Amino acid sequence: MSQALKVGVMGYGLAGAMFHAPVIEHCGRAKVAAIATSQAEHAQTDYPDAHIVADFDALLALPEVECIVIATPNDTHFELAHRALSAGKHVVVDKPVTLSAADARTLADLAADRRLVFAPFHNRRWDGDFMTVRALIDSGRLGRITHYESHFDRFRLKVPQRWREEASRGGGLLFDLGPHLIDQALTLFGAPQTVTAFVKAHRDHAHAPDYVHLVLGYDDKEVILHASALATLEPPHFSIHGTRGSYVKTGLDTQEDQLRSGMRPGNPEFAKNPPGTLREVDGDLDLRHEFATKDGAYVEFYRALAASIQEGRAFPVTPQDAVDVMTIIELAIESDREGKRVAFVRR
Repeated sequence: MSQALKVGVMGYGLAGAMFHAPVIEHCGRAKVAAIATSQAEHAQTDYPDAHIVADFDALLALPEVECIVIATPNDTHFELAHRALSAGKHVVVDKPVTLSAADARTLADLAADRRLVFAPFHNRRWDGDFMTVRALIDSGRLGRITHYESHFDRFRLKVPQRWREEASRGGGLLFDLGPHLIDQALTLFGAPQTVTAFVKAHRDHAHAPDYVHLVLGYDDKEVILHASALATLEPPHFSIHGTRGSYVKTGLDTQEDQLRSGMRPGNPEFAKNPPGTLREVDGDLDLRHEFATKDGAYVEFYRALAASIQEGRAFPVTPQDAVDVMTIIELAIESDREGKRVAFVRR
């Protein structure tokens, strides 16, 4: 077994402290070697063996750090990732990787030129319910898929004063939850032919989108992706219908809330998920039953990262995936602005 991959985390706010560092530390193949943050005392208490530095320059200067995680506000991702790749460091970039498809392509090309890993943090491929959906579709038990709908709805009436609510900084649900919804759909079905979108700000005093409704057009199916901050009664997270059956799953994967609460991977209750409902119809067969949901596995992101950097294995989330996600986000903005369906063209 190779030595643990030494990872530096840039930023120790919500993303760095909750969704990156604990998963890195518990994945079994990597360790938090350094953290760049203004919250030095907090970070040092959590990771006493890590180097705690004040800024990105100091993090880049640490020779032992092999990979840097960019867990900072969205509008800083491109510059920091570009500097890290230029300095010869592998990079994980939280979503959205950039604010444009062109910038995502620049990072992808730079990483390829330097033979470095550029890993978009599309960790929700390892949500337990999404892994269940993927396995169920691959099994053929639903037949040919004709309708796929994924919702990420919450009720957050008040608009907090933070960068995540500023459109100019890449705030709002299209850039926050859109990358996860889009990446999951692309993972299942590949690139669409068209994109139709409604992107709105419905809450009082909202300055960034808090309602997103995307329709990805394919020849044989419709794919609907939806996120809202004003849903007091949440619809099913997944609704999938095919020629041989349907699957419905309510509630989100448990890993985010558990990480926020302080629970860590390795706890027997971590990443456990309630079942969904499956109905299979085929000739005389008509069965409706609970369908077990897989355990979530965010640790697999960082295990795969270590395998990619140390062993040369292909990383599951490619730089092109990041470019495609950002392309669809740009097309969604265009579709909403012009009130029309737009064609997807890979960039």
